[in-house]
Amino acid sequence: MIIVKENCAVGRERTCNEFTFRFKPVSCLNARIPRRRPGFLGYASFTVGELLRSKEQLLALSLRTSDGGKVVGTIEVSVVKMGEIEDGEADHVTTDVQGQKCALVCECAAPDGGSGKENLPFLNAVLKNPVCKLYRFPTSDNKWMRIREQMSESILSFHIPKELISLHIKEDLCRNQELKELGELSPHWDNLRKNVLTHCDQMVNMYQDILTELSKETGSSFKSSSSKGEKTLEFVPINLHLQRMHVHSPHLKDALYDVITVGAPAAHFQGFKNGGLRKLLHRFEMERRNTGYQFIYYSPENTAKAKEVLSNINQLQPLIATHADLLLNSASQHSPDSLKNSLKMLSEKDRVWANVGKSLNCIIDMVDKLIARDGASEGGGGSSKDGEKDASPVDPITAHPKEDWYEQLCPLICALKDCMGEVVNRAKQSLAFVLLQELAAGLPQCLMLTLRRDVVFSQALAGLVCGFIIKLHTSLHDPGFLQQLHTVGLVVQYEGLLSTYSDEIGMLEDMAVGISDLKKVAFKIIEAKSNDVLPVITGRREHYVVEVKLPARMFEVLPPPVREGQLLHVHPVLFNVGINEQQTLADRFGDVSLQESINQENFELLKEYYAVFMEKMPPDYISHFQEQNDLKGLLENLHQNIQAKKRKNVEIMWLAATICRKLNGIRFTCCKSAKDRTSMSVTLEQCSILRDEHQLHKDFFIRALDCMRSRQTQGALSESDDPETGCLTDNKPTSRHFYPVALLLVSSHLLVVWLILSLALLLAKYQ
Repeated sequence: MIIVKENCAVGRERTCNEFTFRFKPVSCLNARIPRRRPGFLGYASFTVGELLRSKEQLLALSLRTSDGGKVVGTIEVSVVKMGEIEDGEADHVTTDVQGQKCALVCECAAPDGGSGKENLPFLNAVLKNPVCKLYRFPTSDNKWMRIREQMSESILSFHIPKELISLHIKEDLCRNQELKELGELSPHWDNLRKNVLTHCDQMVNMYQDILTELSKETGSSFKSSSSKGEKTLEFVPINLHLQRMHVHSPHLKDALYDVITVGAPAAHFQGFKNGGLRKLLHRFEMERRNTGYQFIYYSPENTAKAKEVLSNINQLQPLIATHADLLLNSASQHSPDSLKNSLKMLSEKDRVWANVGKSLNCIIDMVDKLIARDGASEGGGGSSKDGEKDASPVDPITAHPKEDWYEQLCPLICALKDCMGEVVNRAKQSLAFVLLQELAAGLPQCLMLTLRRDVVFSQALAGLVCGFIIKLHTSLHDPGFLQQLHTVGLVVQYEGLLSTYSDEIGMLEDMAVGISDLKKVAFKIIEAKSNDVLPVITGRREHYVVEVKLPARMFEVLPPPVREGQLLHVHPVLFNVGINEQQTLADRFGDVSLQESINQENFELLKEYYAVFMEKMPPDYISHFQEQNDLKGLLENLHQNIQAKKRKNVEIMWLAATICRKLNGIRFTCCKSAKDRTSMSVTLEQCSILRDEHQLHKDFFIRALDCMRSRQTQGALSESDDPETGCLTDNKPTSRHFYPVALLLVSSHLLVVWLILSLALLLAKYQ
């Protein structure tokens, strides 16, 4: 494929259009045969003007022999429309032809909608340094499909951890201050408080040091696998990238397939000698539950609920005070309707305040009497049947003039505020003392577990935010997706390739907890007021809100509930299948119960999401959806494969990925470092999609797979030009195919034979 980028002024347009291309296609069939040079198929030439004036901007050229006589074949030349860049500047990425360039946004939008200039700041806030490859494969009807494969880094790899660490520091400083404000305690508890504060201050200082070091990072926008053991980078995900495949088929609509690839969220710096979070948290809770120490045991669920109640109280207190002031203002204006509305708002906000209910009831009674008196005074001027004035007794309160409304309500409002403040202070002190007990009983393990959980969650959240923003952008013009987004939320499917052997068991335990913790995250879409469109995180450890900023024109497309600030939820699920040689050992001699339990638990979560999806989505959408997809059958098949407990059952991965795509979900693929196993899985998935969805010719499946995995054909990825180092060499080594790992996707027995033969060769060599 030839890409022409015109960068000339209007006055030179004629010169550009008359520019002539002459090229010679080369046959690579003999490229792997020693001492055989590639053969030239012929030559052809054309001008830019001819290409631009042609129908559909497509030229069918005849290939001729070097003497210009015999026609030996045909070749098609087409125009690839590049996205526009403001001020004529464009970021460039390397293609598979050395030195050739293409623009960053030549394909960054949804297949059905173009990528306008207003979308560029939004995309460039997420993607960086893309590398693209272009392919062309035959279809089953002997047509040609064009594939554009792109891998991009994300600057969110560092932005999200910095946002999150800043929140942790703020939350922990607030907690430490609340412990100090508990007042005088007995000598025993005071000594415990001092010990707790010492440890907590050390943790805050450590977080501040890490944040300072992260702020100094100005180089790569992702963390390479060689840095996974660095203390200052432990909050940053490993190798976070977007892997995108854009397919242009001759008969079908263009399609876009995205997979976020990232190293499994895990605390590599802290190590896995004692296991990962799943085991460590369970062990810690069992020790706390069974301890004979003097502290009262509070379950994590109850503690989290107490923190949530206190957070709600802190948010409601200023709102109630505001509505109380509005009530007084309505009283000073002698407006019964305004008084009723203000009282209604105050009552709604005050429902959670059980201890201030009496004060509120006094206010309600007073307002009712004032309004009743106002109505009685308006109708009290009439006469009785015999012409005399009604001499019935009057309530003493109704004898006051209208000017007394404010004076009569003001003391009650002040009492309500005082009572409310007292409740808040007592609630804070009670929860602070509970936290003091928890920390004193669990030091230092509880803080180390908090640190480990923060590290793992930070890595998981960075990937999630990246995936959410990319999915939002590519599906922004899909009404069904937007309806699903604010009605039931999005499913986020993680494909894990970790083995259940050695350190990777601990990584899987970390990963399972980190992904489960993503349930605490909600998204809120707001309109960007400046060029800064980086997401902002608010909240606390029990609940986070990620504010995604959209340019004005994109924001206007959203449904009204989303524009009004409705929180959007995600439903993460993890399915893991170990596929490497270590998993072979685990299957035969180890324990795979961890993987089996994780898959079963997450299948139940996926089934629950599907049930809510079918229940809450509109009937017309569901009927059309069921015509296009057999989700029920896929779920049943997935459940059967999970129950089968088959070794290296990659069918689980393929079924889960298919269900996720059909549910408009966000796809992730993870292994230890998001390199070898991840690349093998992603390329296999891409070729399977081309075969199943885009009619890739059956005889070209393996060729397409080899093409995407081949380093020489694809243009990079030997040790000398690893994307993690950024180095590129002119003389690339021979293409390297990871057949041992690929064969694991088919059978573990072949690897066992390979291991035995390798061992025999080594023994023979040293003998």
